[in-house]
Amino acid sequence: MTTSAADARTGPRYPLILLVLYLVIWAGLAIAPWYRHDWLLENMLVFIAVPLLVWGHVRIGFSKVVCTLLFIFFVLHAVGAHYTYAEVPYDRWFQDLTGRTLNQLLGLHRNHFDRLVHFAYGLLVTPAAIQLLDARAPQQGIWRWLVPFTFMAAQSAIYELIEWAAVGVFGGDLGQAYLGTQGDIWDAHKDMALGMLGAAIAVTAYRWHQADRRRRRAADSDGTRVPAN
Repeated sequence: MTTSAADARTGPRYPLILLVLYLVIWAGLAIAPWYRHDWLLENMLVFIAVPLLVWGHVRIGFSKVVCTLLFIFFVLHAVGAHYTYAEVPYDRWFQDLTGRTLNQLLGLHRNHFDRLVHFAYGLLVTPAAIQLLDARAPQQGIWRWLVPFTFMAAQSAIYELIEWAAVGVFGGDLGQAYLGTQGDIWDAHKDMALGMLGAAIAVTAYRWHQADRRRRRAADSDGTRVPAN
């Protein structure tokens, strides 16, 4: 993660490689998803978000780290959309590798892939939001911490409202598959909390890294300064 506009920009080759790789993975997972209608519903925001992020990168230039984090998040989302979030068979994969399910190991009693992705949204997407806000709406003081966090917290809340609206519009099995509460009446609250936790961690790490880089640069500048005669 970088501190200046010049540092934040990266050449077109690396983001293009990640975009092509993501599209290949996405296309593979688009073949025979478990529930086609839910897959389409899950990908509606992707059809909007990916072009906007490509446009944002062209305009301001995200760093390589940010591009990598966005790639990881969208791959996780593609996996969730393929299986539906409530049915991603991570337990079976883990058992094939270790002989024991992850849920047994951690004492869990539901499919938590959706929880992982909500946390990952806050953790992995927030650095892109910070670079966008720093470039287009620079903040000062404590607002450099609060604005990115509240920006991401608002998105977590808006997404839960979108899920609620989808259930109202589509209803039935499709609405329930998209909502993915798995019987937890506090599912939306927990999802928002995890997204906010991820965002708080990301903002703290990003701003701390910026401050550390500034200190290092100031120390290097002081150490190389030629004393006046």
